[in-house]
Amino acid sequence: MCMTHAMTAQDSLLDPKDAFTDPLHHKTYLIDGQLKAWNGAMAQVYSPIRTLVNGVEKPVLLGSAPELKEQQGLEALAAARKAYDNGRGAWPTMPAADRIAAMEKFVDRMVEQREVVVKLLMWEICKRKKDAVKEFTRTVDYLRETIVEYKKLHREGSHIHNVEGTLAQIRRGPLGVVLCLGPFNYPLNETFCVLLPAILMGNTAVFKPAKYGVLLITPLLEAFRDCFPPGVINIVFGRGRELAAPIMKSGHVDVLALIGNSKSSNALINHHPKPNRVRQVLGLEAKNPAIILPDADLDLAVNQCVSGAWSFNGQRCTALKVIYVHKYVRAEFLEKFAAATDRLRAGLPFADSDITPLPEVGKVEAMQAYVDEAVEMGAKVINAKGGETAGAIFFPAILFPVSRAAAIFREEQFGPVCPVIEFEDIEEVMADIAESDYGQQASVFSQNPEAMGKVIDQLVNQVCRVNLNASCQRGPDALPFTGRKDSAVATLSVRAALRSFSIRTLVACSEGRKDMLEGVVSGRHSTFSSMDYLL
Repeated sequence: MCMTHAMTAQDSLLDPKDAFTDPLHHKTYLIDGQLKAWNGAMAQVYSPIRTLVNGVEKPVLLGSAPELKEQQGLEALAAARKAYDNGRGAWPTMPAADRIAAMEKFVDRMVEQREVVVKLLMWEICKRKKDAVKEFTRTVDYLRETIVEYKKLHREGSHIHNVEGTLAQIRRGPLGVVLCLGPFNYPLNETFCVLLPAILMGNTAVFKPAKYGVLLITPLLEAFRDCFPPGVINIVFGRGRELAAPIMKSGHVDVLALIGNSKSSNALINHHPKPNRVRQVLGLEAKNPAIILPDADLDLAVNQCVSGAWSFNGQRCTALKVIYVHKYVRAEFLEKFAAATDRLRAGLPFADSDITPLPEVGKVEAMQAYVDEAVEMGAKVINAKGGETAGAIFFPAILFPVSRAAAIFREEQFGPVCPVIEFEDIEEVMADIAESDYGQQASVFSQNPEAMGKVIDQLVNQVCRVNLNASCQRGPDALPFTGRKDSAVATLSVRAALRSFSIRTLVACSEGRKDMLEGVVSGRHSTFSSMDYLL
């Protein structure tokens, strides 16, 4: 198979702006408003992209990042605790307008770093250029929409309610110190879509970037330092076991915000001495099914399944990870699905390739292991190019028929291998989904409203989003994004994220004693009990 996976001096597909010439050896981290220098061990950061030097492939060294230790993690936690000060700190008690101003300033500073962050998204995790640009743009849009939504919440809290003779002003208040751990596949978008709403609500945070996609955070450190008061956001680099575990063991984390794996989240929660006191905001793994009914528009279904299963190499929690197809249309669907998959272009992210190198070390071998086991149990690789490799590229493999005993049927593969299951009775599919450990989304393909309606009614109590004649997806960001079982805890969207990182708090008095409340409000003696109206 001919797939370009190594850069050459003659590569004309690389825009000069996207070239990576000098390694970025980053040696600072952010604690208590200071960028501190690190003189200890450094983690080397290599790109999945390789370059040809005198005919020999060599990995591209992108730079290095600090490998901080427990001491630095606990220092970051202490800074966040001091800034929160049990809810009495300057940030959690700050007027909403001032917190908004800080966030707007940060977003403007973030936009200034667009070019370098996009370039690092391509080199660090091999996200193709248009998707890297989209991730950056979508993140900026999300943050601006979050500010608009926060103003709405604040306006709602400016009203005083009279309920059975009790006057009450209800607002949403912060929860405390947040430990935020981001994912590698959307290291900017999914991280900032939890971290910054948490901050805007008045919480303080310790943030550790993912192992892959770590350098792209570094151009933003100065903006974090300059836009927020000391200790509000503390950013540390290193291994989760060295940093996150001791932070949780301290018992001083109020919110765990993690986008990743349920095993990791469970382990961290178990480290906390009082786990019932920890609010969890988790986006975890999924095993989203596509269901192809016998009356489906197969061309549409194939198009959506190609996009749903293989976009960013299937490295998305919203990816389609198992496809159920009715026996009457199975042969035709597989033929079209295999042909459409084999038309995808594999190569480097700069060339806008459909399939790019996998950033995780050992991922190619892990995908091959799924294929080998399924084949041993009777499956075949349906598409001609399926499973072919070139460096860190693994070309998508479609497996059929797949045993329910195979790991690829039960586990989230998070990569370019997709099992296909034939069914005759829809109850077979529903039984599998009910027994699955996951319940994020599902896609259903049909042209029959009656058949679609029956499937909808069964799926809505198993997953949290049913997509009609479309692949699974997160957006638009105003819609709730969550999951059942091991797929999520709490709900994320522009509005829901603000609610997830806050709690309803009220000030109340009897109607006969309203003079005190009126005096506090009219005298502007409280930022909470005020009727300021943010426009």
